[in-house]
Amino acid sequence: MLTSVNLDRERQILDAAAALFYEKGFHGVGVDEIGQSVGISGPALYRHFAGKDEILATLFNEAIEELIGATAAVYTDPHRDLERLVRHHVKFAVDHRHLVNVYQREERPLAQPWRQHFQRRMRHYASRWEEALRRCFPDASPEQIAAGAQAAIGMIHSVANWPRAARNTADLPDLLHRLVTHGLAALEAGGRADSTDEGSAGDAAQRESANASVGRPRRSGRTKAA
Repeated sequence: MLTSVNLDRERQILDAAAALFYEKGFHGVGVDEIGQSVGISGPALYRHFAGKDEILATLFNEAIEELIGATAAVYTDPHRDLERLVRHHVKFAVDHRHLVNVYQREERPLAQPWRQHFQRRMRHYASRWEEALRRCFPDASPEQIAAGAQAAIGMIHSVANWPRAARNTADLPDLLHRLVTHGLAALEAGGRADSTDEGSAGDAAQRESANASVGRPRRSGRTKAA
């Protein structure tokens, strides 16, 4: 039977392990070191977790379940739902930057059966992003929607590896939110961005200028001698 003391201890172990995994990497940390950081022996840690693999899996599963929970539609306006989804994920990534960094580095070492379960939940999470985007951008193709979801998630997660100068931006969550939402706006009207039209117009102007110059005599840079 789990008691509040046991739950508190498990929380301490998880938090300590997350910090150690970030600092030294998953393979650079031993069970004894995790136990020592919370004032217990390595063998005593096994009363709470089967080992490092279960600790890492628990950290990842806690995170993904929180993020999945934020993808549920709660408004009749799909754009408000997308706004809430982006803001929640940005806040999570900024507040838990070290854990996101551990995920980016240590997802592959996750052992079975935890890895298979986590990958299934990640696919579900991505599909919920796609549903949110599809409601906002019905003219975009399935491929564009999938690309938009991956681009948004990737940009948000990238904050875990930003240099200190970039992270010290005063309005970092708001800035990252704007970067993501402005990027997703490219899905409007079936994924056709204004820059595409501008590029086409520029190309046409260049072709027209080139055609107009055909047949014109070339001027030499040298003057004719008297």
